[in-house]
Amino acid sequence: MHMSVWHGDLHKRKPTGGKRKPYRKKRKFEMGSFPVETTLGEPKRKVERGRGGNIKVKLISDKYACVTDLKTGKTQKVEILRVVKNPANIDYDRRGVITKGAIIETPLGLARVTSRPGQNGVINAVLIEGEGSD
Repeated sequence: MHMSVWHGDLHKRKPTGGKRKPYRKKRKFEMGSFPVETTLGEPKRKVERGRGGNIKVKLISDKYACVTDLKTGKTQKVEILRVVKNPANIDYDRRGVITKGAIIETPLGLARVTSRPGQNGVINAVLIEGEGSD
């Protein structure tokens, strides 16, 4: 396992502002992982084991989303036509990366993603009022 993303705090300063000297090396329990940038494409998932044996499903790419219409309370699995906008990051916006809060276009209209695809392995979204929908 490549120890690349590290979430330890040995490099941080003390509350007094003094420098802290690391008293040990990096440990497995401080290990992080790279963010998964979910894109539009053939459904592809990756299952990773987390701390405590927890399993995290990471969605690498998918073309379907579960869209809920809040007015009727109905949820349908529909195809994602395109990623309209990702306000989280201009770069993601340009590359069409789907994260929580991203706006996607579906046959039902525009929808906002409410789940975290890189963390939960599903794309859940709610329909947005106005533009794009009848």
